[in-house]
Amino acid sequence: MSFHHLANIHPDAKIGKNVTIEAFATVQADVVIGDNCWIGPNAVIWNGARLGNGVRVYPGASVSSIPQDLKFAGEKTETFIGDNTVIREYVTVSCGTSDKYKTVIGKNCLLMAYVHVAHDCIIGDNCILVNAVQLAGHVEVDDWAIIGGASALHQFVKIGAHVMISGGSLVRKDVPPYVKAAREPLAYAGVNTVGLRRRGFTSEKISEIQEIYRYIFMKGMNNSKALEELERKMPVSEERDAIINFIRNSERGIMKGYGGTD
Repeated sequence: MSFHHLANIHPDAKIGKNVTIEAFATVQADVVIGDNCWIGPNAVIWNGARLGNGVRVYPGASVSSIPQDLKFAGEKTETFIGDNTVIREYVTVSCGTSDKYKTVIGKNCLLMAYVHVAHDCIIGDNCILVNAVQLAGHVEVDDWAIIGGASALHQFVKIGAHVMISGGSLVRKDVPPYVKAAREPLAYAGVNTVGLRRRGFTSEKISEIQEIYRYIFMKGMNNSKALEELERKMPVSEERDAIINFIRNSERGIMKGYGGTD
């Protein structure tokens, strides 16, 4: 372990093997840091932080700070950061509230500079939040999603797996899996074919997903009718059912299609 003599590390913090903590970093008492982590200068790891192995926290970042939620009453909550996740300069991550009692960021994620992740957010594995993305409270982001720089997500919004959201987007509605989202107001911009190919989806599977979204966004049907048609006409598959279940369980409703059709 390498702890700079100017770092402020509480003796009760639980710190793994081969951890480096740079000058002026602060690690509070109720903190767990896994093996092979690096905590940069001036970073603050607040009470409730639970860092996995290989996590890197860059200068000025704040992990597990008290939520910016007036309902927070000091309840004991936690913040989980998965293995090999990178938290760049001046990222802020708030701990949970009595809603979920935790904020979670998965494994192998990259949070670029100035990202904010508010209380009770749940972010999956292998996600990328580009510079200055702002997540309000209770947002959920599934695995392999990429959110473009300076995008802002409304509280309780859900983002499906393998989604690509254009930079500067205002995300007020849920974004279902496997798609690209762009324009203002945010709308369907096709299937995320490049991302899916990079992750091993076959051309046949991508074509199937494209056909599913033709029913939802391009045939002029409302969501209920489109889902009925999908279940009747499209063969059962993991992807079909993931899309149907996401839309059916959406509480905020999903984003619009090309022409503003529900």
